[in-house]
Amino acid sequence: MSSEASEKIESVLKETRLFPPPAEFVEQAHISSEEKYQEMWNRAKDQPAEFWGETAGNLHWFKKFDTVLEGEMPNTKWFTGGKINACYNCVDRHLHTWRKNKAAIIWEGEPGDTRVLTYQDLHREVSKFANVLKKLGVTTGDRVTLYMPMIPELAIAMLACSRIGATHSIIFGGFSADAVADRNNDAQSKLVITADAGWRRGKEVPLKTAVDESLEKSPSVEKVVVVRRTGAEVTMVDDRDYWWHELMEDVSADCEAVELESEHPLFILYTSGSTGKPKGVLHTTAGYLLGATMTSRWVFDLKEEDTYWCTADIGWITGHSYIVYGPLSNGATTIMYEGAPNWPDEGRFWEIVEKYQVNIFYTAPTAIRAFIKWGDEFPNKYDLSSLRLLGTVGEPINPKAWMWYYEIIGGERCPIVDTWWQTETGGCLITNLAGITPAKASWATLPLPGVQPVLVDEEGNEAKPAPTADGAVITSGNLCMKAPWPGILRTTWGDHDRCRQTYFSTYKDLYFTGDGALRDENGNYRITGRVDDVLNVSGHRIGTAEVENAINMHAGVIESAVVGYPHDIKGQGIYAYIIAEGVKPEDEERQRQNILQTVTRIIGPIAKPDKIQFVNGLPKTRSGKIMRRILRKIAEGQTDNLGDTSTLLDPAVVETIAKGKV
Repeated sequence: MSSEASEKIESVLKETRLFPPPAEFVEQAHISSEEKYQEMWNRAKDQPAEFWGETAGNLHWFKKFDTVLEGEMPNTKWFTGGKINACYNCVDRHLHTWRKNKAAIIWEGEPGDTRVLTYQDLHREVSKFANVLKKLGVTTGDRVTLYMPMIPELAIAMLACSRIGATHSIIFGGFSADAVADRNNDAQSKLVITADAGWRRGKEVPLKTAVDESLEKSPSVEKVVVVRRTGAEVTMVDDRDYWWHELMEDVSADCEAVELESEHPLFILYTSGSTGKPKGVLHTTAGYLLGATMTSRWVFDLKEEDTYWCTADIGWITGHSYIVYGPLSNGATTIMYEGAPNWPDEGRFWEIVEKYQVNIFYTAPTAIRAFIKWGDEFPNKYDLSSLRLLGTVGEPINPKAWMWYYEIIGGERCPIVDTWWQTETGGCLITNLAGITPAKASWATLPLPGVQPVLVDEEGNEAKPAPTADGAVITSGNLCMKAPWPGILRTTWGDHDRCRQTYFSTYKDLYFTGDGALRDENGNYRITGRVDDVLNVSGHRIGTAEVENAINMHAGVIESAVVGYPHDIKGQGIYAYIIAEGVKPEDEERQRQNILQTVTRIIGPIAKPDKIQFVNGLPKTRSGKIMRRILRKIAEGQTDNLGDTSTLLDPAVVETIAKGKV
């Protein structure tokens, strides 16, 4: 085991207490005993067809499937022969129950405006907009881009797409016009849905303007639908651009859900990879929906009376699975909030918890670390006694943040589910189940039924347990999956070979997650972070190559190398080493700002480097490979522990870089 891995293990093991769920929680939990969990897990492993075939009965089928699983990774098909519709499962089936008048979506805008949509309201709005889509020429199998703020129309639009079998591609509103164009072109989107602008910390985010710019490079897009949100002045192009409210005025609310094949493409979601081009991860209808539905129920222990709030943006997979598809399929009440957690002040989230009596609260470690920095006085001003369950998502949570969350927000009474999963997995794979699993600060704990993790070394051999300094026995390795599950990605859009190469070629017969992990003597897992060339910044995956490509497009930049480094709030920050032509010390700050503007224009502000160091050379092997291990250590401040540099083409360059660290 490397010294770096040992340090990570020792830091995690400093907090070893176990926090069992309260007895009253256990009594009413969906999975209420360790024995029940183990029975489900063993059955899913030993009899997957029977287990998942039975579990699929939790969805509404127009026609039952013939076969549960066909093929092997990366060529699996689930529930073939079945006919299903995701929108019907999320909306229509609840209309035949008392839930038709239950709140489906509670929405709060950043300025304080609110809307509540019952399941009946949601059905009407979704059906009407589905008819709008058909009127604009969208048919089953077409791709539709959604580039929108966190407003109810976003959920309505994605459900309307799934209702008629159009495949939606949602792009986070923080991405640039160039990034939108790239995604439009890869998906060959036929229509874009956007808004005039959105609110963020009291300022308008000009979404329509970015769409207009993107369409100069998006020839496949024929029409644009615009929601009037802020009242910002925008340009509307005749016969291309249409106002949402005008289209909805005289359209019928009668639109049958299309009966779709189980493997019909539900959505594409672009995620950064180790090459410059983002990957369009494709999820199909039945398998993804079953995963989102059951993990929402198992992990969050959803009850009919719960008010549930996932604070993510729907532009990311967390919002797809745990704001829209998972909660609504279960008939839950889900909250959507448009704006920032610190607007108009740092108590906004806790104000919302008190206002709507939120029971389940699911957020990111980045947010939790920001809450800690802002101070306990903000949550302490509000009544958080309605909370019964807390969750974290997006990145590993450090023990200090976990304990603060448990004590200050949960009042030491709320179990915390520390969920690990990815865009590619569709839903949670490893997490403690609130009703049964004793929580362990910063450990995701156990795999869910149907999930078979394995830790391997660099050669693909199963990793061996090893003792640590305090006597614990820990296994450390790269996290892989042995068997498929219904929500696994089916492909990367238009490029199945890229899917195979990225996820299934590193280790034979395994899905490689790209993450490292630890496993303790009791089988609990702790995710340690990315082991590939992908950064996890504030829970958002950003490819180093993607950032480097953007930097290198700036005039005067000769070459760049990007690595991650520990960041107090974001978890990981972006550190860029840049070789630029003729940059004098007095010009460095101006050049930094210019490079940051370039990255913002090409990708978006989310990918801006936190630190830029101008260098005269990069540490390369004689074959020309950049030694990122060395650059990572310098960025982390480990300049006295850089390891063997003798194999480098020019070892002296390392000392120069270390001296100039910013």
